[in-house]
Amino acid sequence: MTEAWDAAVEAQIRGAVQRGEFDNLPGMGKPIPGRGTAYDESWWIKSFLEREKLPSDLLLPTPLQLRRRIEQVPDEVRDLPTEQSVRDFVGQLNAQIVAWLRNPEGPRVVVRPVNADEVVHRWRAERARPEVTTPAVEPVTAVASPRRTRRRWWLRWRRRG
Repeated sequence: MTEAWDAAVEAQIRGAVQRGEFDNLPGMGKPIPGRGTAYDESWWIKSFLEREKLPSDLLLPTPLQLRRRIEQVPDEVRDLPTEQSVRDFVGQLNAQIVAWLRNPEGPRVVVRPVNADEVVHRWRAERARPEVTTPAVEPVTAVASPRRTRRRWWLRWRRRG
């Protein structure tokens, strides 16, 4: 039975080669990617994220995703035009946090709602601060000190023993 099966498969492969279905396949003549490296169980997830250009934060559990978003709040609200838009952004984030707090899933990580007033205060402070440009300064080269560097006492003591 298996010989008949093998013969049928080989016949289909020979027919496909004669029709040219294996000509000009993508990656032809190139080395197999990842060959010679250690096996990674999540290779398909990593390749999917890379191919679709998705952030790797999607692999994190919900509380860690929320903490990451809380850390990124100052960067995300920096370019918002009005105070109301900042408050709306923080309100949406807080709604997600409260939804998770009502039905926690994943690891037990402390996640607290963001204080909108603090975020607005920082947002205002950044807008009020003028852009400071640093003047170009020539790099300082290290000058050898004529004074000998002092050795620590314990190094001297250790060498005596």
